[in-house]
Amino acid sequence: MNAVSITDDQRQYVIGDIHGRSDLLDQMIKEIGQDLLRKPPASAAVVTLGDYVDRGPDSRGVLDRLAANPFSIPYFALKGNHEELFELFLEDPGVGSQWRHLGGLETLHSYGLPVGSLMRGKGFEEASDRLRGTVPREHLAFLSSLRTSITSGQYFLCHAGVRPGVPLDRQESRDLLWIRQEFLTSSRNFGRIIVHGHTPVEQPEVRPNRINIDTGAFATGCLTCVVLERGSHRFLTARSG
Repeated sequence: MNAVSITDDQRQYVIGDIHGRSDLLDQMIKEIGQDLLRKPPASAAVVTLGDYVDRGPDSRGVLDRLAANPFSIPYFALKGNHEELFELFLEDPGVGSQWRHLGGLETLHSYGLPVGSLMRGKGFEEASDRLRGTVPREHLAFLSSLRTSITSGQYFLCHAGVRPGVPLDRQESRDLLWIRQEFLTSSRNFGRIIVHGHTPVEQPEVRPNRINIDTGAFATGCLTCVVLERGSHRFLTARSG
């Protein structure tokens, strides 16, 4: 498991699933900057929970921004299942038959690639070749650098969730990126509060054992960030319209 720890005494700005909404990301960058000015911390960091690409209109723009660290403080990026599909498509065009139903066409379009044949279930190999030649090296480096989890004091940050009954330091990447029902329906104490996205909710969902901050930005125009500090939490929101 590609894990990392950050100190519990830092303020942590944890951003949920962005899914191609570079406009909302730009707003959130400003919100975090203003929050830092209003309430200066001794130390702070930003964490994004993955799913930067697919579904929304500007996956390329999101990766442009994140690959260059647009924040004024240290930044840690986690991997989502959609980044996994993106990378897999570059290696195996056959993944396109699944990826096209999960927002992959929007990502390809953001890189200027035609998607007409892909909508008919054809041309995956050519599209994979063209994408490999189009994606900037900075984007590929960013994708390859993504972690699967971060531990910080009483919190454990990951994209989708964890498998109940498995110690946090032994979680498998598949579950950290993809799990849903077994995790969402569990009332188990995981040892730490799990901060995650992956499953859209109308508003941030706070349970005794987890906090879900995926507010479906690509569809709702609402991107959520939870601010973790000294055992407490509060929320920042970026909205369109």
